[in-house]
Amino acid sequence: MNQLFFKINLNKYGELREQIKIEKKTFRVTIITFFLITILLYIFVILLNHNLNGKMKSRQVLLSDIKKEIKEYQVSGEYLSSKDLERLAKISTERIFWAKKLVALSEKTTDKIAITHFAFKNDILSLYGITKLDKEQKEFDLIDEFITELKKNKHISSDFPGIKFVKSRRDFEKDVEILRFQIDCFPKDYGKKGAKT
Repeated sequence: MNQLFFKINLNKYGELREQIKIEKKTFRVTIITFFLITILLYIFVILLNHNLNGKMKSRQVLLSDIKKEIKEYQVSGEYLSSKDLERLAKISTERIFWAKKLVALSEKTTDKIAITHFAFKNDILSLYGITKLDKEQKEFDLIDEFITELKKNKHISSDFPGIKFVKSRRDFEKDVEILRFQIDCFPKDYGKKGAKT
């Protein structure tokens, strides 16, 4: 004769209670996450708006200065041709603030790299530097890190987004083996118009 067995879950209420607790906790975490993301997005929008307002104000100041200069020319009897206006616009939009770039360059140059000199020709900024050869660290990794840091800096990459390693050579300086290298920084539209003659 077969015996029948019944399984009775005496802890069903406890399991249900535990499940409700988990669901409440999940709901709370979701709500908190939603509010945090909303707050972060709100802060981001405020910062973006502040940045755009600053740019707009600087453009308005620049525009009022240009209008003032035009009025001064008209009063003095010296009228501007369309070419003069194009040159004036080009100077105001394509000028490079070298002081900020040099400060940014000095901040990004580590104690393992030294910039010996630089040149600016045909809209290309060429950086010439040296680094001591170290057996523990690959010299090209160090140069790659330096290029990455330059690309991250807005004061440098705003006018020179294209930064590339050009060449290097090993040398000796007071019985110390060093690597001399060249890095070129290209302007935004360099690829379109090519090198200037």
